[in-house]
Amino acid sequence: MNDGRHPLYGVLLILLSGLLLASHDGLAKHLSGLYPVFLVIWARYIAQTVLMTLLFVPRMGPRVLRTRRPGAQLLRGLSLVGVSLLFINGLHYIPLAEATAVIFLTPVLVTIASALLGERIGRSQWIALGFGLLGVLIIVRPGSALFTPAALLPLGAALSFTLYQLVTRRLAGTEHPVTSNYLTSLVGCVVLSGLVLFNWRTPTLHDAVLMAALGGMAMLGHLLLTQAFRYASAAMLAPFTYGQIVFAGIVGFFAFGHAPDGGALLGMAIIIASGLGMAYVQRRRVPA
Repeated sequence: MNDGRHPLYGVLLILLSGLLLASHDGLAKHLSGLYPVFLVIWARYIAQTVLMTLLFVPRMGPRVLRTRRPGAQLLRGLSLVGVSLLFINGLHYIPLAEATAVIFLTPVLVTIASALLGERIGRSQWIALGFGLLGVLIIVRPGSALFTPAALLPLGAALSFTLYQLVTRRLAGTEHPVTSNYLTSLVGCVVLSGLVLFNWRTPTLHDAVLMAALGGMAMLGHLLLTQAFRYASAAMLAPFTYGQIVFAGIVGFFAFGHAPDGGALLGMAIIIASGLGMAYVQRRRVPA
């Protein structure tokens, strides 16, 4: 039930979600420097699946696995595994804030994909789209330390995330959101369980707890994100979703000693402005 009387709750929840997800990415960056990426992501999926099982299976029973579109659910799960593998691998070479900013190019890529699928895109959206791409080019501009093939990793993660969002949009009308998220988590467990066998390194107890914490942080971050929309509209919350880029910069500075240069800050600002522009245009197109 929407509670429009407390929009501040929505803002606080979405900011807390951004802080959790940025901290999750910072912790994943740290752990992937000590262990194979496959192991870190596998542990996160295992922990997330266990938590979701404890939370939702007692309430929903077998319904949590009931789907009308298993093929689409499989594709959704594989695309999110791709996001995790590409993004966390990219954090080996790309600072956290810059990589997060590239991920936030996803609304631009979704718009391009929607146009290719026949959706009508207005001139204002194309302009915002162009600025979003410009922001990424400024971040990884020729001559900068980020102008390397490794910059393609977060870009590939953004492409995978675009596919994930497009499939999620198609599933939204027929599938329960808990079912979609639970099946996505199960797909990740199965796929990564096969890969981790060839990339195993036994973690210390301390690091195993940190890996398990990744699953809790990811699940809680997305739950807070979902809850935020109970208290405020998507249009109102859109500017605050980009707080995750700011939090990623703070985590990157204090945890890894990296401060974005002027060009990177300019590129991030352009990507944020592009995303906000698209949200504004879409808000005007949708009837109240």
